[in-house]
Amino acid sequence: MANLNNLTISKASELLEKKEVSSVELTNYYLERIEKLNPELGAYLSTEKEYALKKARESDERIKSGKRIGILDGIPCSVKDVITTKDIETTAASKILEGYIAPYSATVVRKIEEQGAVILGKNNCDEFAMGSSTENSAYMLAKNPWDLSRVPGGSSGGSAVAVAADLCVFSFGTETGGSIRQPASLCSVVGLKPTYGRNSRYGSIAYGSSLDQIGVFGKCVEDISSVMHVIAGKDSLDSTTVEYPIFNIQYPINTQYPMKDLKIGIPKEYFGEGLDSEVEKIVRDAIDKYKEMGAEIIDISLPNTEYATPCYYLLSMAEASSNLARYDGIKYGKSETDNAKDLIDVYFKTRGKYFGDEQKRKSILGTFELSAGYYDAYYRKAQKARSLVKKDFDDAFEKIDCIMCPVSPFPAFKIGEKKDDPLSMYLADIFTISANLAGICALSIPAGFTQNNLPVGLQIMGPRFDEDKILQIAKAYEEMTQWHTMFPSI
Repeated sequence: MANLNNLTISKASELLEKKEVSSVELTNYYLERIEKLNPELGAYLSTEKEYALKKARESDERIKSGKRIGILDGIPCSVKDVITTKDIETTAASKILEGYIAPYSATVVRKIEEQGAVILGKNNCDEFAMGSSTENSAYMLAKNPWDLSRVPGGSSGGSAVAVAADLCVFSFGTETGGSIRQPASLCSVVGLKPTYGRNSRYGSIAYGSSLDQIGVFGKCVEDISSVMHVIAGKDSLDSTTVEYPIFNIQYPINTQYPMKDLKIGIPKEYFGEGLDSEVEKIVRDAIDKYKEMGAEIIDISLPNTEYATPCYYLLSMAEASSNLARYDGIKYGKSETDNAKDLIDVYFKTRGKYFGDEQKRKSILGTFELSAGYYDAYYRKAQKARSLVKKDFDDAFEKIDCIMCPVSPFPAFKIGEKKDDPLSMYLADIFTISANLAGICALSIPAGFTQNNLPVGLQIMGPRFDEDKILQIAKAYEEMTQWHTMFPSI
């Protein structure tokens, strides 16, 4: 049998097409690795062996009869556990949804299954996607495969670990303020946060509805493109999606993007106090690679960056409090009725017992800022600040093609190091949240390692619906470097 280590989508697809490996063999390879490594890594909350093998057999039959659907047919993947999957448990890594099986699959899941992709299981994450380290999962701790004493990032940490540790070919994550890009950076994989409205959010358990997006983790840029070709586009079940032409890039990605015509903006606000010196050097070295390719490097300013963090947390907490209100022990999930005096008591007992600390914190703070007398002072003011952050990017993109900067101000930190300091944890997203506020597209690509062999990602941001451009730009960097071909020896 062919070597199956660290396959990209295109390589796995080629092996399947040539019948050098079957989808069943490929699926079993990943299931065996998950069984062996997941107890230590915590990447999966559940695996669906029989379901996956059934789908793999169906794919093999199509391949055998010459009716293979496309490049994803027979490719094993995984799904973050805040994205619903029909007939497969979806818990959002919360005890309040333990045992919940959705009656439908998310649109993105349905689309890849229609193309023959094989879902191996559901990935670990911070509870209800609220966190930056995957330490907030109600079930198990996820660990960084490059250093098991460190976090993988979050909230989509399990998805990033699954790709980095070769426990699947690609994975779905979600992002509200950096939850794809940050773990992608900390685990040395590629992670894309698409433009708000590019992918359907139908079936994604909501955190901040005006900020959330479903995105993709892959081993290389072309993996991301392959999946986005399938899942992007208008969905009648999600009114925030738009009619917009699907990528105009050639398939697979054309690697001859003219770097000599590229104008790259470097925001001074993202290279200041608090940025780890090793991270800064790695990111600047990556930017210098583009300069070598002929790109023009332009210093820019995003003057309202200082408002982004408080703006983001005011908006996300308000929206979280609204979205979490449905988990009341009556309509969804578990119910705690023992010794309850009345309906209100059921609410208090259920939410008090089954919600984690971060979910309680966001519910309380978000409800406070939306209450009478405080709405104008907090939520409305944050919306105005958001408009200023968005305008910064709109103005910048009139003069440049993309923005490059760090993803995280520091590499992966020790497990437990920031867990008891929510403010410090919130600052882990300082370089990513602006993209969510502005609704633009952004990705992280592997850019190097610190002296302690900890991964660092380069962030590339582009205008709304310019995923084609930033994927091409990222692909050019991959052609010049080998970082994306390096994987942890686990």
